[in-house]
Amino acid sequence: MIHKATVLVAEDEKQARLSLAALLEDEGYRVIQASDGHEASRLFSQCAPEAALLDIRMPGKDGLALLRELRASPHPPAVLIMTAYGNSTVAIEAMTLGAFDYIAKPVNFSELLIQLERAIGNRRRIRELEIYRAEEPPEPEPEIIGSGPAMQRVYKQIGQVAPSDSTVLLRGESGTGKELAARAIHRHSPRAARRLVKVNCAAIPEALLEAELFGHERGAFTGAAQRRIGKFEFADGGTIFLDEIGEISPAIQAKLLRFLQERTIERLGSNASIKLDVRVISATNRDLEAAVRESTFREDLYYRLNVVSIALPSLRERREDIEELAQSLLRRCAARLKLVPPALSPQAAQLLTSRNWPGNVRELEHCLERALIVSRGGVILRDHIEQPVPASTPGAFDSVVLEDGFHANVALLECWMIRRALEKSTGNRTKAAELLRINRRLLYDKLREFGLD
Repeated sequence: MIHKATVLVAEDEKQARLSLAALLEDEGYRVIQASDGHEASRLFSQCAPEAALLDIRMPGKDGLALLRELRASPHPPAVLIMTAYGNSTVAIEAMTLGAFDYIAKPVNFSELLIQLERAIGNRRRIRELEIYRAEEPPEPEPEIIGSGPAMQRVYKQIGQVAPSDSTVLLRGESGTGKELAARAIHRHSPRAARRLVKVNCAAIPEALLEAELFGHERGAFTGAAQRRIGKFEFADGGTIFLDEIGEISPAIQAKLLRFLQERTIERLGSNASIKLDVRVISATNRDLEAAVRESTFREDLYYRLNVVSIALPSLRERREDIEELAQSLLRRCAARLKLVPPALSPQAAQLLTSRNWPGNVRELEHCLERALIVSRGGVILRDHIEQPVPASTPGAFDSVVLEDGFHANVALLECWMIRRALEKSTGNRTKAAELLRINRRLLYDKLREFGLD
């Protein structure tokens, strides 16, 4: 008989254990029964089940101790925790330790079967990914693509600044490749053998950013249970890349300025200065000069960061590179999706070249990924590139609302509004959020949701 999967049931109450085993066997599972934690541990080492149902309270070794042991094994099973003694502490700890779900007793058999099937399916997907990753050669680090005059100027600047230790400020709209430029500077510098540590300053809540950058001592604030080094210490001897530098608060600006002046930091909760050797590369899509005039960005910090400035051109300014860039992005995307690299038809290439791409390379990449999926790995045609454009007024959505449902079309309208805001702000996300009258973090969440990030 072919079983769906092997399941370990660890339950000290005999009748409950037998009932669960009978239910699972009727559903086509092979069941191994254990009356306590020690027996469950022994049986697991012998049978390697795909899933385990563990009672929290068992003699000898409780469910949480057993969960820790199972999760530490080379091929851990999917684990569902069962208990009649539910409380928030136990639930949180079980999920933190890696349980797939937490089921209260008396067990609802229908719910249990659904969750067990999901847990096993999730575990199998993880195993498949692990096998693929083990078989695949490491993905090469992405290169900056483009041979037009605008990018040739950028390459020349990178080549000039890379051998030095000068602080570099990368300017340009979102999605123009500032992180790739930072990688190139680091890779061609004397620090290439050391770390390049990347920090997106806008993606970390302001209250946490100081500790993230400079570290903290134990007890420095609520929840600081132990000392933790920050990104600057982690980058010692190498390079730190501070993306979205224009978004940091005045307090962080002051601490960053001190590092650039004295090359020392202090962890939160400490008065001891730590000397570090770190090269700083920062990036922004904001007009820092305007921010200085508006007194939202320190003038002295601006001059410290802007020792060497490199402007990354938008796709609108380098249309001659778009076809070459599209071919490279398609090859990379096809490799990730395990598809044959497709050909790009002349009509599709012409359409790509004619667009303005307010989201720059990121927007182009997402567009090509959609086209690749729609074309199923064949030749990418103009039709695969073209997307239906939402109407210019909310009233024009009425017909599709009835057809596709309320939530789907609210999402369509949101996506359209965000695209319009990005176009009007030439890709500047801070300005786009202001136009939409939403906070920047919500905009970032929506960009990720709609594949526009």
